[in-house]
Amino acid sequence: MDEQAFQDAYRATNPLACPFEKAILICRCACREAQRVNIAERDTVNCLDAQAQGDCSLLVGMLQHNAAFALKLTHADAVLPHAKVVKVQCGGLLGLQAALQPELAGEARVEDIRGLVLEAQERFGGLQELPYSEIVRGIAGFEFRRRPGPK
Repeated sequence: MDEQAFQDAYRATNPLACPFEKAILICRCACREAQRVNIAERDTVNCLDAQAQGDCSLLVGMLQHNAAFALKLTHADAVLPHAKVVKVQCGGLLGLQAALQPELAGEARVEDIRGLVLEAQERFGGLQELPYSEIVRGIAGFEFRRRPGPK
């Protein structure tokens, strides 16, 4: 399947694309509202709730905006390469989890993105009010799992 055909199929079968798709696909995060969809041997993630998708879209945008300096971006709205998107998504969620639940600081996985977002909205009064200075530390410190080197 060529890329344009994939993108057309993606939009048709995935009207509510999960903003944290990459974090879910690499198995670092899970969400009660996420549904995996296979399209031509590729995996995608669909959100089952429009309100959740909107909240997560706002959160991803706020994470990227607030982490621009840590990511060495000249423009906060720049299109990011895959590795930086993963860093924003995974590091941002892990940083948010650590800010909300200090006992889980240092964990390598977020079990329920939607639950985390709802808890953050309740505790801080909205996603714009989150402690982004703390959360950005999670983004800056996020590292992919290291593959074992040659023996």
